[in-house]
This record gives sequence, structure tokens and C-alpha cells, in this order.
Amino acid sequence: MLLKKKENVRVLSTARLAEGVYEMWLETDMAKERAAGRFIAVYPKSRATLLPRPISICERDAERGALRIVYRVAGEGTREFSSWQKGDNAEILGVLGNGYPLEEAEGKTVLLMGGGIGIPPLLELAKELKDLNCERKIVLGYRDRNFFLKDDLTKFGEVFVATEDGSVGTRGNVLDIVENSGINADLIFSCGPLPMLRAVKKYAGEKRIPAWISLEERMACGVGACLGCVCKTVKVDAHSHVHNARICTDGPVFLAEDVDI
Repeated sequence: MLLKKKENVRVLSTARLAEGVYEMWLETDMAKERAAGRFIAVYPKSRATLLPRPISICERDAERGALRIVYRVAGEGTREFSSWQKGDNAEILGVLGNGYPLEEAEGKTVLLMGGGIGIPPLLELAKELKDLNCERKIVLGYRDRNFFLKDDLTKFGEVFVATEDGSVGTRGNVLDIVENSGINADLIFSCGPLPMLRAVKKYAGEKRIPAWISLEERMACGVGACLGCVCKTVKVDAHSHVHNARICTDGPVFLAEDVDI
């Protein structure tokens, strides 16, 4: 595994995928790393925005040496990113985080559940799971028909879609699809907003299915030094000796039963 490093990279391409959602391909040797569930920190160029923005890795192309990130414009930093063009230079730190435990999926039926901007990391996850002996069922939740990455994900598993307004697929959320469609699984990998992850944890506990969830939090350093992105845990953290874990280094992926959300 490569060490975390800060690197100046070149923007290979950018595109708008949906309202407020953009993608960017970056040329970097970090694409050699296993990436499912992991992230990079992208530095804005504006001096008015000091801290880097953590963005999950959507896809990697090891042969081309490129990483794809998909993000929602949420503030000044990501708004700046959306203005970058092919050929621009960028500074990134990576690869960060622990990622999903792919070895847990061997020989099982795996349910991938993503909501909103938690959907992008499922693409690399589904790609890496394809090389294992496992069945993949992918459940995606969107606000409306303004959806993204669905076609990409259909290449790697059976895809089910829910929208809050009912304009596409099932009306409701990802768990409504699971319950209405009678989907069964041996293992859950999930990423999305906190209310969704709470519901996934509750569902997994009731069904006694192991669930690995990816948490999101504002980050300052991204390498575990500042303790600015902690979550409550059931067990005592070996680093801080309290019931906390650092999302940037101990996570962002946790066994659902181990975190207090």
C-alpha cells in the first residue's frame, strides 16, 4: 500500500452529471491503490478557503493512472472545483481512510445501499466486488429523477431505484425498496446521509445482517491528528482512550453495530 502523500495532479476531464453534481477525473499514481470506500482531500486554490475538502473516490482506472471523483456543490470550495477545466492543476492528499472490507463478501449475496451523494463510492465498490465470488444487489435513493451514476452501476449488479417524489422507481427510500421488493442479503455495504445510515443500522440489527456503513464528517487534517472528525463508538478507542473513533483514519467505514449513531 502506498503512503499517504500530497501531490500536484492534472485535471483530465470535468462534467456536470446532474443539478449541482459534478465529476472530475484526476491523473495520479494514487489510482494504483485499492479504493472502494476510501477518499482523497482536494485543496481549493483560493486562499479564502483554507482547508481541503474530503471527497470519496468514485472510480479508479489503474492502467490510465486516473481517479474519478463525484461531488455535490455545497460551499465555496466545491463551487471552485466545479469551475476547473481539463488541463488545470490541482493539489490532493491521499489515499485516505480504510475502505470497505471486501473479503467479507466472498461467496455471499451483498446488498449495496446508497443515498444521494453517498452513491458515488458504490461504483468503485461494485467494480472491486465483481472480481469476487459474490452476488451484488444495488439499491439507490434519489430525491427525484435528477439522478446520476445509475447507468454506470448497472454494469456491476442488479440495480433498484427509489425517489422521494416517486418520479422514478419506487416512491420512498432505499429501505422501502428492500421491503417492497423482498430483497434478501447476507451482507450490507452502505453510504449515504446519517438518517439513512441510522435506518440501515436498525434494519441490519433486526435482520441480524452484518452492515458496514460509511460515515461523513467535516475534516480539517484528514490524517487523524486534529481529532476534529470523531464519532461515538461502542468500544474504547485505542488512540484517545474514550468512546470515540476518528472518521478520517479509523473510518470512514465502520461496522454499524460498533458506532453510536
